[in-house]
Amino acid sequence: MSTELSSLESARPTPLPLGRAWLVLVVVVIAELMDLIDTSVANLAGPSIRADLGGGPMTLQWVLSAYTAAFALGLVTSGRLGDLLGRRRLFLLGMAGFTLASLACGLAPGARFLIVARVFQGLFGSVMIPQGLALVKIVFRPEHLRKALMPFGPIMGLATVAGPILAGWLLHLDLFGSQWRSIFLINVPIGVLAAALGWSVLPRHGGEDRRARLDLRGVGLLTAGSALLIVPLIQGRDLGWPAWTYAMIAAGLVAFGLFVVSERHSGHPVITPSLFGKRSFVVGLLIVGGFYAALSAFVLVINLLLQSGMGWTPLHTGFALIPWAVGTAVATLLSGAVLAEKLGRLNLSLGLAISVVGLLGLWWSTAHWGDAITLWKLAPALLVTGLGSGLLFIPLFDFILGDATTEEVGTGAGVLNAAQQFAGAIGVAALGTVFFARVGGPANPSYFAAAELVFGICAGVFVLALLLVRLLPKHSQQAPH
Repeated sequence: MSTELSSLESARPTPLPLGRAWLVLVVVVIAELMDLIDTSVANLAGPSIRADLGGGPMTLQWVLSAYTAAFALGLVTSGRLGDLLGRRRLFLLGMAGFTLASLACGLAPGARFLIVARVFQGLFGSVMIPQGLALVKIVFRPEHLRKALMPFGPIMGLATVAGPILAGWLLHLDLFGSQWRSIFLINVPIGVLAAALGWSVLPRHGGEDRRARLDLRGVGLLTAGSALLIVPLIQGRDLGWPAWTYAMIAAGLVAFGLFVVSERHSGHPVITPSLFGKRSFVVGLLIVGGFYAALSAFVLVINLLLQSGMGWTPLHTGFALIPWAVGTAVATLLSGAVLAEKLGRLNLSLGLAISVVGLLGLWWSTAHWGDAITLWKLAPALLVTGLGSGLLFIPLFDFILGDATTEEVGTGAGVLNAAQQFAGAIGVAALGTVFFARVGGPANPSYFAAAELVFGICAGVFVLALLLVRLLPKHSQQAPH
């Protein structure tokens, strides 16, 4: 969220009447909620999707990773496309495409169709989200902007809490026999209403920079490198790691190397090269990558453990995740309102340390209680894990972009957002592979042993991130807004 706010400096203010400006904010908030909730509900519905459509562990990993990977790849260029083609136009295109892709997901006849639809859902989401907050920046006068942005924290926190409950409730109701499909179909009426309202209230001009250019070669190399890494990570274990998977990983690394060379010689680079000369940005990329990879894997594994391992219903699982969601929401609000400003870098260290304690608590709980584990026995560790991770969401990106110039901060924000999403996809692919490998065959599955292994790995990743935090400045130098 804070990275998106940091990328708004390119828009020239053309404020609207206050009443209409608030309607623009409503449209943008709906778009944010559709994206945020869609990710969490898909995680909860994963086992139900697999049971209905069939396929192995690889299928489930693709259903989850396809959205986040596509979203990450689209974010790299969508901000620049907003400058070229117009923010209003791209926001409405993204909203319409996201809605249609949600409909396709809900009507998917098979797993492959669903995966392709999820890719389009992620791509259209990446087009929509960056334009929204850029439009909010220009429709409010400076004296009203801070007040307008204040609801974002509580709303996003509420969405974090409501997402798992909503998914469990929809799956439990099984409206019209739709099973898991309702979690996607619910986006359709919401998206149609939001698009209609957006068409009426969004400003015609969104501070576009017609001088902007798109480096197609750089975009192509970055996209190719990312795809060449994700595909073998998801499919490798299920296929026995044939030679082509290693060849693809090597080719992906080569593509990233060529991307770096291309960027150095580009007149309009995808990523501002000077950013990589800043220690806080480079270190921050590593922290963001590790944190979101581990967090995404944790969400996947806890859902699989409770539903596939324990046989809990999606509704029961949704209620079990409430302590984690509440902890995340409360800590996010506390961090944004008080702790980040007062504690500085210590706030990040505290969040990571608490997260490690929570993950170790989950490891102990699953190892100690085994099949006798209950919602109440899981609750303390889940609450602590949520409190720790929630402390990082708001201040982390401000620290990373604290010494970025006005020219760098927009690109840096887009890169960090993309890194967040891409790391989530890699985390699901890599640690999902570790999890299913440890579970073993269907004759004697070891869900608890597999979950313990992944929780331990996630705790280790958070410890490494904790060590890297010491390389960041002690206090955030607020990025230019």
